[in-house]
Amino acid sequence: MGLGEQVQLFHELAFNWFSAGSLRVDMAFTFDRLSGALTLVVTGVGFLIHVYSVGYMDEDPGYWRYFSYLNLFVAAMLTLILGDNLVAMFVGWERVGLCSYLLIGFWFTDEEKAYAGRKAFIVNRIGDFGFLIGIFILFNQIGSVGLAQVNSAALPLGVASIAALCLFIGATGKSAQLPLYIWLPDAMAGPTPVSALIHAATMVTAGVYMVARLSHLYVSAPGIMAVVAVVGVLTAIWSALIATS
Repeated sequence: MGLGEQVQLFHELAFNWFSAGSLRVDMAFTFDRLSGALTLVVTGVGFLIHVYSVGYMDEDPGYWRYFSYLNLFVAAMLTLILGDNLVAMFVGWERVGLCSYLLIGFWFTDEEKAYAGRKAFIVNRIGDFGFLIGIFILFNQIGSVGLAQVNSAALPLGVASIAALCLFIGATGKSAQLPLYIWLPDAMAGPTPVSALIHAATMVTAGVYMVARLSHLYVSAPGIMAVVAVVGVLTAIWSALIATS
């Protein structure tokens, strides 16, 4: 059983978001071992950062605005992790990107910090476009955006490779892989707890989680799996060179 094909421990259909022709998109949430592990990480790290932020932001005039953004960020991450289909995941994905922009550029009266927020927002949108194209390709071939249906589908090698590559472009943006890593160093412009939240184990793990959740698709496209491995290795080497320079 692949990482993306975990036994569901809990499934909840919140509501039908919209239906158009053969496309039905539900806001549904699935809890299994994979999503459970990430949920524990996000809520655990998020709780600790909330506690630390109480004292860190105590004298800041934007105290309540900061916690509004922080709570929205954690909620968006949980939507991304627990979403039962690619559209629900994409909604969480976009909200995470929006919240990262708001948090990194929290002190927006400082032009340098405002620029860092805009940079993160724009670079992530480049990756998100690839993610969206991947969703369109999978729906066109499968007729569904459900994660279970995507992982159980037998796709031609070419289609699986193109879809997996497009989705991986989205992952490179969120997880700051080459060449879309340029926003991450500037993320330090935000409040220190925000930098910890983004760098530690939340936003930058979103791309990793998406690839793991769609593991069957990547197994069907071994060439793209090799691309994922090469990009990961090159990013690690490049990051080490930057750190030691």
